[in-house]
Amino acid sequence: MTDHKLEIDWTRCDGHGLCATLLPDDVTLDEWGFPVLRGRRITPGELTNARRAALACPALALRLQRT
Repeated sequence: MTDHKLEIDWTRCDGHGLCATLLPDDVTLDEWGFPVLRGRRITPGELTNARRAALACPALALRLQRT
C-alpha cells in the first residue's frame, strides 16, 4: 500500500479556501484564509476526496503526493 499526503505549492496558492471546505479533517485556514495542512497521512478511505480536492483547487496549488 502506498501512503499519500497533501502538499501546497505556495507559489500558486491564492487562499481561496476551497481545500478546507472539501477536506476539513486535513486542512484548516489561517487568519488570512490560507490553508494549513495537518500533515497526516491520507487514509485509503479519504483518497478519493483528497484527489477531488486537488483537482478542484482553482489555483492548482493543492497536490496529492505519494510518500
